[in-house]
Amino acid sequence: LEHGDGPICLVLAPTRELAQQVQQVAAEYGRASRLKSVCVYGGAPKGPQIRDLERGVEICIATPGRLIDFLEAGKTNLRRCTYLVLDEADRMLDMGFEPQIRKIVDQIRPDRQTLMWSATWPKEVRQLAEDFLKQYVQINVGALQLSANHNILQIVDVCNDGEKDDKLLRLLEEIMSEKENKTIIFTETKRRCDELTRRMRRDGWPAMGIHGDKSQQERDWVLNEFKYGKAPILIATDVASRGLGQYGFG
Repeated sequence: LEHGDGPICLVLAPTRELAQQVQQVAAEYGRASRLKSVCVYGGAPKGPQIRDLERGVEICIATPGRLIDFLEAGKTNLRRCTYLVLDEADRMLDMGFEPQIRKIVDQIRPDRQTLMWSATWPKEVRQLAEDFLKQYVQINVGALQLSANHNILQIVDVCNDGEKDDKLLRLLEEIMSEKENKTIIFTETKRRCDELTRRMRRDGWPAMGIHGDKSQQERDWVLNEFKYGKAPILIATDVASRGLGQYGFG
C-alpha cells in the first residue's frame, strides 16, 4: 500500500452502529492476512478517519454521507475499488440514501464485483439490483414473504395511548424480576424516547435512551452500559433496530 491509495473493497452501511459492527469483523478476519480496514461515519471527528484513509487501506466500511464528504474533499478515491458491498440495502433506501449510493457507485469501475444484502425484497430494492448488478445470482434465506419468527413468543396488546405507560411498567415488573433479563423498548419518535427514559429513571428503573440526536460518544457509552448489564433497559428509536450484534443481540 502507498500513501493515498484508495480501498480495494468498499462496504456501505446505513448506520454508524452497523458500520462499526462490520468493521469489527473485518479487523478480526483481516488480522492474519494483514488487511487494513477503516470505518468511516458521521458524528465522529473526521481527522482520525482521514489519517487512516490517507495511510492506505484495503477495506473501507462507510456510511454514505461521510464517504461522499471525503470523496468530494479529495481525501480518498475509489479508483482501486473492485469489490462493492451494499449492506442492508433496503434500510439505506428507507433512509433516503439512494442519491448518495448512486453518486458513490458512479465512481467505481464497471468491472467490479458487487454484493447486495437486504432483509426485504420490495420493487425499489429489485430496481437497485438491476441497476448495479450484472447477471447476478440471487440467494434467498427463508421465504420472500415477510413472516414472524416462530421461535419467538410475540404478543400484541391493543390499547389506548393513555394506557401504554401503565401497561409497560407492569410488563417490565414481570420481565425484570429475573436479574439477567435485558429489554429493548422501541419508540416512534426521539421526543417519546426522551420522555419515556426520563419517566422510567425517575421511577427508579435502570433505563437509558438512544436516538439519532445523541452524539456518537454518548450512543457508544449507552450501548456498552446495556451490553454489560449496567443499564438493562434500552429505550430506542429505530436507530438501534439493526446492527446490535456487537452489543450482545444477534
